[in-house]
Amino acid sequence: MRTGKLTARVLAYALRAAGRKIQKERRAHQTPHGRQSVKKLMAHGAATNSIELTGAPKEFDRVARKWNVDYAFYKTGPDKYLLFFKSGQADAITACFGEYSRRVLDKAKTDRVPIREQLRRAAAEILRQPAPQKKDRVKEAAHEDR
Repeated sequence: MRTGKLTARVLAYALRAAGRKIQKERRAHQTPHGRQSVKKLMAHGAATNSIELTGAPKEFDRVARKWNVDYAFYKTGPDKYLLFFKSGQADAITACFGEYSRRVLDKAKTDRVPIREQLRRAAAEILRQPAPQKKDRVKEAAHEDR
């Protein structure tokens, strides 16, 4: 850093810049957690296992975040994935997979009709019903007593 006069402000700026550089280096050397690529997971140096998974991996992501597991997906076909995880986290993955399967089964049980489909059905029902008949307006005879 070059400066004509070393003031407190310049010194504070230099210290902040040095702190940012140290933090950046520290983040680069930490092992990633959560969802990652298979290559990064294998680079951890721990033994890995895999499970075959069919369905949406996004739902599994939501559950796995709660269980703090390191995992990676490898796509083998349409809607078919291999789920890689560390062998040391096998118990956490088992619990996570149990919760995931419960969620998938519960989702399959609910036969909720999407809102757009409900609107389409309602519109079709309205079209099937006969149009309401127009009522003729008739003036009532006024009472002369008033």
